[in-house]
Amino acid sequence: MSEIIRKAEQDGHFDDLPGKGKPLKLDRNYGGNPYEAQLNKTLKDNHVLPRWVQLGNEIDQLKEIISTLDGKERRKKVKEVNKKIKEFNYACPPSLQRNKVAE
Repeated sequence: MSEIIRKAEQDGHFDDLPGKGKPLKLDRNYGGNPYEAQLNKTLKDNHVLPRWVQLGNEIDQLKEIISTLDGKERRKKVKEVNKKIKEFNYACPPSLQRNKVAE
């Protein structure tokens, strides 16, 4: 059975599945303590992003959008960003926590 799976994997039948395909390119060294570093290395090797890395990417995108907005729309986006930052800070290592965005 494992031989059949290895052959199918070599033929590229599993390339579309999560955990397979192109390796992830992380912006920073997401370290922390050695146990978290090992967990993050394992996740990276298996092409899975931790939730806090995904939140960080979303926050960065929203911050770019905020710079172009004014008034009520800006306040709504700032509120959304601050919610995501709070969730991000609960999930990420303490050394990578972010500050809230001021209106």
